[in-house]
Amino acid sequence: MYRGLIVDDATVMRMRLRDILEPKYKITAEAENGEQAISLYNEVKPDFVTLDITMPGVDGLHALDSILSEHPDAKVVIVSAVGQKQIVFQALSKGAKDFIVKPFERERVLRAVNRLFD
Repeated sequence: MYRGLIVDDATVMRMRLRDILEPKYKITAEAENGEQAISLYNEVKPDFVTLDITMPGVDGLHALDSILSEHPDAKVVIVSAVGQKQIVFQALSKGAKDFIVKPFERERVLRAVNRLFD
């Protein structure tokens, strides 16, 4: 079973993502900011990450850079309310595998994560 890390500053979003992804995937950790995401990624070494962009402290784009610089094969899906084309392009060009705009639908989240392992 693939293991995931959910990163979002909103508890309700983390809970919603967990509800969607489990039981198909095992969520091994959750983080509420980019700093925690980087630390937890190094600790639990998940198979994939869902990562918000707008968070206090270290934001998602910086966390993405940091995770990918140490783990170039990391599978990261951005899940964010920031749907501006420039931010989407920036995240994808940095190495994110997909970008999901909030509010999201269950099927869209599952499709994005499933695609990581096809």
